[in-house]
Amino acid sequence: MASTGLARRCRSIFQTQASLAQKNNTNPKVVLFQISEIVSRWQSTVSPLHLDSSKLEVEQRVMADRKPKPPVDQLKFGKVFTDHMLTIDWTKDGGWETPQIKPFANFSIHPGSKVLHYAQELFEGMKAYRGVDGKIRLFRPMHNMARMNLTASRACLPAFDGHEFLECIRKLVVIDSDWVPHDTSSSLYIRPTMIGMEPTLGVAPSDEARLYVLLCPVGPYYSTGFKPVNLLCDPNYVRAWPGGCGYTKMGSNYAPTLWTQKIAEQHGCHQCLWLFGEDHEITEVGAMNLFILLRGEDGRNELVTPPLNTGIILPGVTRRSIIEMTSTWTDLKVSERKITMGEVMEAQEDGRLLEMFGSGTAAVVSPVGGLHYGGKLHKIATPEDGLAVRIMAAMSDIYYGKVASPWAVDVEEWNVDRAQNLADYKQPEAARL
Repeated sequence: MASTGLARRCRSIFQTQASLAQKNNTNPKVVLFQISEIVSRWQSTVSPLHLDSSKLEVEQRVMADRKPKPPVDQLKFGKVFTDHMLTIDWTKDGGWETPQIKPFANFSIHPGSKVLHYAQELFEGMKAYRGVDGKIRLFRPMHNMARMNLTASRACLPAFDGHEFLECIRKLVVIDSDWVPHDTSSSLYIRPTMIGMEPTLGVAPSDEARLYVLLCPVGPYYSTGFKPVNLLCDPNYVRAWPGGCGYTKMGSNYAPTLWTQKIAEQHGCHQCLWLFGEDHEITEVGAMNLFILLRGEDGRNELVTPPLNTGIILPGVTRRSIIEMTSTWTDLKVSERKITMGEVMEAQEDGRLLEMFGSGTAAVVSPVGGLHYGGKLHKIATPEDGLAVRIMAAMSDIYYGKVASPWAVDVEEWNVDRAQNLADYKQPEAARL
């Protein structure tokens, strides 16, 4: 036995069971074998290892083999990767293995791995910014960790300690810090990913997983300024539904939208505005959250974004940040509430629809210039001095250290608030068992 105390308890159990077996004319050897099986199974799953950043192993690429860094104006999203990557393997019995930072390289995967057949995987998107003071900062990284664990629970993939994983990511960013662009419109994109690796074809949760992180330097999302997008608003195409996994960041939520993207393009649109239900409830735009600025009947402006409790909205980090930031602006009422196309079209006819924009990690803010709905393209105002522009400027000031904020965490000082509110990243009411 691995533990003296456990051994004593088991001997006591064996003696009691053997005594009872004799009284009931049961073969004591069979009883002992059954108890041994239980103990064996217990020992095989007891205390799996937690993710431990203190065990991180680092192997750096030699200087002569490091990649050249392209100019900022030649960077395209997700095309160029840095010199190193982070990998952490997991097994059901052993838990999390030693975290490793190694030179960026391909890795081998069994053709029968569950990720390849049943899409058991998830990912995150976050960024590191080089500020005007030269310091490198991550933006609200614990929100990404919490959301990643939320998705992992829905995908039956292993949970992890967000602070420990984030420490490993921090060290990866520090090692590849030369890849963070020296430009206040560019950043280093961070892509944490988890995949089911067990090489079996049974439809069941994977007993093996791999958690890994890639880094990509990215240029400005809008190289020539804001580009308003037109949206196809067709209720025949649905992204998510109550009881599904629309609130998670799984690749399986994105692949089906590639086809509808082509449908949108056939109508002269850039993305889909996802509607749900008979009343054409507005949910998201493309792969972003949505905000709608209305002038209320009382003359006060209201910024509306759909609520999370339906389970069909991804809890975006940028979304949460915009809500919290604009809630402090006295000239604006901020609401998380249901809104339908009927309400939006009525506001547009009455001249009360002031702006619409999407929000996300990649673009931060993406203004909407038109809605293709009911067979007609309805134009939406995109004022140069509007709310979308104001929000973009305020967020950029935080990203690049122009304004001090606890949301921007210096990778060297590393003052992560362990008591911050992460309530968005819990199972939504419609998705709870």
